[in-house]
Amino acid sequence: MSDSANAILVRMRRREQAAASGAGRGTRVDGPLAAVAAVFTVAQLVLVRPVLGLGWDEIVYVSQVTSHTPAAFFSAPRSRGVSLLVAPVASWSSSIPLLRVYLALLSGLALFLALRAWRGLFPTRVLAGGGALFASLWVTLFYGPQAMPNYWVAIGALITVGCLLRARAERSARAALWGIAAGAALMAWMRPTDAVWVTVPLLALTLVRRHWRLLLMLVAGLAAGAVPWVIEAYVGHGGLGQRLSEASRIQGGLGWQIAVDDQLRSLGGRALCRPCTGSMPHPLVTVWWFVLPVLAGLGLVIAARARRLGRTLVPLACAATAAVPYLFMIGYAAPRFLQPTYALLAIPVADALWHLVRAPGGKWRPVAAALVALGLAGHLAVQVAVLERTVARNTESRRDWDRTAGALHRLGVRPPCLLTGHEALPIGYYAGCSSGATAGHNENTTPAAVLRTAQRLPVAHLTPAGGTPPGYARTWPVHRISDLDVRVAPPAQRTGP
Repeated sequence: MSDSANAILVRMRRREQAAASGAGRGTRVDGPLAAVAAVFTVAQLVLVRPVLGLGWDEIVYVSQVTSHTPAAFFSAPRSRGVSLLVAPVASWSSSIPLLRVYLALLSGLALFLALRAWRGLFPTRVLAGGGALFASLWVTLFYGPQAMPNYWVAIGALITVGCLLRARAERSARAALWGIAAGAALMAWMRPTDAVWVTVPLLALTLVRRHWRLLLMLVAGLAAGAVPWVIEAYVGHGGLGQRLSEASRIQGGLGWQIAVDDQLRSLGGRALCRPCTGSMPHPLVTVWWFVLPVLAGLGLVIAARARRLGRTLVPLACAATAAVPYLFMIGYAAPRFLQPTYALLAIPVADALWHLVRAPGGKWRPVAAALVALGLAGHLAVQVAVLERTVARNTESRRDWDRTAGALHRLGVRPPCLLTGHEALPIGYYAGCSSGATAGHNENTTPAAVLRTAQRLPVAHLTPAGGTPPGYARTWPVHRISDLDVRVAPPAQRTGP
């Protein structure tokens, strides 16, 4: 009897020791990852600053859930994920600083969880290094606290790929199975088409290797995230095929188009390069873009030699397919489009950098470490410099929209009101007006409808200074506001609301 009791006590002690050991390992892994996420969060608040006004695309997403401004036109390519993401704040508060702080905190937490999904696949130092590489890119810092979808697709991609690799390696990792579904749903929730491109290698892998449970969770996650977009396609766009066709038209027609040079031009801090003309940025700004695939290839070689090829090859394959539509299928560029690719490349690249630092023996190791440190320091300096210029330029342009809105109020264009013409959508948001377009990608009204609205509400049409107005606004009194000609419908035309 005593022997049996002793055996039970021994087993209990072993379980306690194993649990304590696991908790210790978890703390050792989570600590560096949490530190990276915390620094990323603070860097957003310090370098981007919460006072940055909402940009054009942000206005579209945020206005869908606010109560203080009319909802902007929501075009076919967009998904409601970002609107739902910001709803906990934007639905009751018009404070932009509050929204920025909320998104910065949320993006930092998301980065921590995404890196944590890779535990056991790479050493902690590699995961922390990969997280730091991705988080220190100017495009990541700039868009982390913004109401935009691409960062969240990147986070979903990291979670999905990491959890799928863990679930393959550990059949009992039930949390990883749910992580696959959650990451895929997040991607599809934000941008359904991007989610498909990211997961093409994962779908192929699970089919070929007959990982039916993994395939089921992956498909279930994609379907769950895409369902609202598909339903909206049938309700508001005439069907899924029609919505995809309309989305392609708005994006200039998807097809074989080389946009590699456009992406290079956008690296200098251009939020949207359309049309993408002008000179290339300084080579110091773009050199990291050419080094990135070289280091990724080195990471693949290192993984092959260490007989752990799968955990490096899979994220690289997903990174490549995620980049395909934005490098070879559209005729313009935005640096944020490639955020999922950068996120998936970051961990194999960090693995390669650690190998460069640790592999050389003897007197060469300090030399290698110094060269890598020098390269990373220069890279970080370039990223911060581009970020500062980008923030300054965008801050000023958004303040200009706000100043124009104030001038419109002084002209009597106050809510409820309607703006049409050049930059009517962002200026309309700042003025509290609806925005309308009779042509172009955001077409949502007609000249006749604008004239009918002018009989009830203040209506103004905006053109660049000296620009030609449309026929319906040609006789309206013109006012100069900054570099805009503003034509305001005469009050005599209004018959009251």
